Parts: sequence; structure tokens; C-alpha cells
Amino acid sequence: MSDTLARPVPGGSAPPRSNAVVAVLAFAGIVVSLMQTLVIPIVPELPKYLDASPSNAIWAVTATLLAASVATPVAGRIGDMYGKRRMLLISVALLVAGSVVCALSESLVPMIVGRVLQGLAAAVVPLGISIMRDVLPAERLAGSTALMSASLGVGGALGLPAAAFIADNFDWHVLFWVSAALGVVAGLLITVLVPESKVRTGGRFDLVGSLGLAAGLVSLLLAISKGGDWGWGSGTVIGLLVAAVVILVAWGFYELRTTQPLVDLRTTARRQVLFTNLASIALGFSMFAMSLVLPQLLQLPELTGYGLGKSMMTVGLVLAPQGLVMMAMAPISANITRTKGPKITLMTGALIVAVGYALNIVLMSQVWHLILVSCIIGAGVGFAYGAMPALIMGAVPASETAAANSLNALMRSIGTSFASAIAGVVLAQMTVSFGAVSVPSENAFKTVMAIGAGAALLSFFLCTFIPRHRPVSAAVAAPAAAGEAGAGEGEAAEVSGARS
Repeated sequence: MSDTLARPVPGGSAPPRSNAVVAVLAFAGIVVSLMQTLVIPIVPELPKYLDASPSNAIWAVTATLLAASVATPVAGRIGDMYGKRRMLLISVALLVAGSVVCALSESLVPMIVGRVLQGLAAAVVPLGISIMRDVLPAERLAGSTALMSASLGVGGALGLPAAAFIADNFDWHVLFWVSAALGVVAGLLITVLVPESKVRTGGRFDLVGSLGLAAGLVSLLLAISKGGDWGWGSGTVIGLLVAAVVILVAWGFYELRTTQPLVDLRTTARRQVLFTNLASIALGFSMFAMSLVLPQLLQLPELTGYGLGKSMMTVGLVLAPQGLVMMAMAPISANITRTKGPKITLMTGALIVAVGYALNIVLMSQVWHLILVSCIIGAGVGFAYGAMPALIMGAVPASETAAANSLNALMRSIGTSFASAIAGVVLAQMTVSFGAVSVPSENAFKTVMAIGAGAALLSFFLCTFIPRHRPVSAAVAAPAAAGEAGAGEGEAAEVSGARS
């Protein structure tokens, strides 16, 4: 990838309408995050709906995770090579196709196929951010990327109460028809209002590298996501983890030796990119821990002494303000990024998340406590997720924007997978009995919150290794120019930024 020069597409289009481009791309991000949360209210009923065992029905969720992890870096690289808007439209088309398949499903296999197709659309947000870098004025970039990043939280937060309402009042297939309809709208808007990026690398697609990365990621994430069900000491889980290590190490050696790799590991090893990605793993872990704790606290019976006995609809309404807070933080995050640099924005976000978890340890007995905590954590995530793309784009040439942003999104996804596994172990081991039923204890929830706070502080610590940053417009413009001149100059720009 680094050996291929970025080249503008001949016969470019007229300057885009910035507000319309940003609105459409943010809407597409919201649609994708809605797709991921629509299934949550019906997970307990999936075995009945699909005539499957609970252990098999959960594959409707696991399949999406695995597909998204594989598709995100691959779609980013293809977008850099052949057109980010084109890849964005393909991703949205896969979302629509998957939603239709799920809407027509009456058994497990077609549901899993549909959920895999939906998962393949996960690269919409990093692709959208990369398009913004290519088509928007530099002064609009910080605010626009922060808004695009916030769309993940907005869609997730608003999708849960909407999905609960639909599941309670209509046939469950309606959830997927709604997802398909929203995908069609997003696709039409992108076609009409979003221009194609003029920056493409061309070159040869790294098929061997993509297959190797897919095999390694599937082995790793399958072991993490199913370890609790299969047993962490089972031969299957251990075998998958060993396979993941062997495959990913071999993949890394291959990527360093091929001329046009799927992921440019030399760029990824730059200090700014490396520590941003490591901080993203920790923050992804921290953010997802809340998504596991708060719904359970709200839904556990009041008889436990700490559960609040609320419905899934109430859970959605309690978590919905978090997404709105994330959206509200986007301009504030962008302003800090412009004036102080995205490193400060990311560190601020990590600290806010840690404070939110610390408060949750002592404030968890009332509904308003959980609303307050979710909003504080949402504010921190809004700061952090808006800063990550700016840090990545400030250290890579324009020819690698989509691939680098997609890899960063993958790092966050890996963090959430670890959070699910570790929190699941804690909640399964620290239990109390009420008659014949065992439920997670109050201390189990507090332990997960403490781990979430620790992960946020770890993210803060990792951020201290990120080089001091220039104002975001300069930081993004320099690597962009470097990408047009060649990857060697991109490295020089990154070194120059580290010294400033």
C-alpha cells in the first residue's frame, strides 16, 4: 500500500455541498448502528422464533460480529483502491440485502446468512469519515468527523427503544423491514448527494493478506465470544486462540514482505497510529462494559435489593439520552481538537469515561442514577470517538485513509469483544441465589464498573505516548499532500509532526 501513489480521479465533480454531505454520511452511520441494536430486544425469543436451541440461536448475533471484523479492514482497503463512495454504496446494499433476508427468515440458517450480510456493512462509518477527508474543506473536517463518529452512539441509543417498541407491538420481522427501508433511503441519499473521492491508489488487491487476516480474526473473536459457552479451558477455545496467534504472526510477516499489502504495518507502527489504536482497544472495552451492566441492573427484579425491575422499553429510554449527549459533544470535541489537538480531546474523553464508571459504583440504586452515569460516559465517548479519526488521519497519507480508519474501527471492535468476554466471566462467577435462580451479585456489577474505569484510565495512559499534535487542519493537510506526492514524504510529515 505504501508503495502505491495516490492519484486523483480524472474529470472530478463540482465542489460538494458540505452540510448535505455530512448529514447524509452521518445518517448512514446511524442506520448501520441501528441495524446492530435492532436485534437486542428479541434475543431471548430467537430460539422460539427460529425453532432453534438457545446456543445455536445466539449465532444470529455472533455472525454479525465476525462478519464485521473481517469486512471492515477489507472494505477500507478496497475503498482506497477503487473509490470510497463506491465501497460505501456496496456496504449499504449489503445491509439492505441482509435485512431483507432476515425479514423473510423463519429458521436459523437464513437468519444467520442475513446477519452476516448486515455485518459486512460495518465499514460505513470509517468509509464515511475517509470521504469527508477527501471532499470537505479542512476547517470543516474536525467537526464533521466528530459528528460521524457520534452517529454510532446515536443509532445505538435510539435504536434500542425503537426496537423494543416494534418488538412489543408488531411481528418481529418488521424490525428487519424497517432496517431495509432505512438502508434504501441511505443508499439513495448517498447516490444523489455524496461525491466520489478524487483520491485513489489503484494497484492490486491483497487477496492472500485478506484471507489471512480473516482467518486470524475469526479464530480470535470466535474464541473470545464463545469462550464462556464452550469453556475457557476447552480444547476448542485453546485451539482457536493458538491458531489466531500463529495465523496473525504469519500474516504480519507476509504483509511486511508484499509490495501492496492489505494493511501497511509500517504505517500502523508509527507512534501516533500505534498508540491511538491501542487506546482505542482500551476505550472500546470501557464503553461496552456499560452496555452490559446497565441493562441488567435495570431489568433485574427489585427483590434482589439492587435491581430496578424495569422493562426492555424502559432500558431503551434510559440509554437513549446517551446518544443525544454524544451528538451534542461533537462540536465541543471538534473545537478542542482544533485548538488543543486531538490528543488532548482523546485524553479528556478517557478521563470523563473513567469518572462516569467511578460514579456508577456509588450511584446505581435509582433510574436517574443510571441516566446520569450513561450520559457522563456518553459525553466521554463522544469526545474520544471524535478525536480518534483526527489522530489517524493526521499520521497517514490520503491514499491510506480508509484502510487506516477501518483498522482503527476494528481495534475498537476487538476491545468490545474482550469487554463482553471478561464482563461475562465476572457476572457468571460472582452470583447470588434467589430460590432456584442465580443472578449476578451487586459486587459483580461494581467489579465490572471498576474494570471499565480501569480500562478508561489505561486508554488515558496510552494517549500520553501519542506525539504532541499540531492544529487538526495542518495535521490532516500535511499527510494528505504527502499521500499525493508519495509515501516516503508521508513518513517525513509524520516525523515532523512528532517533533512539533
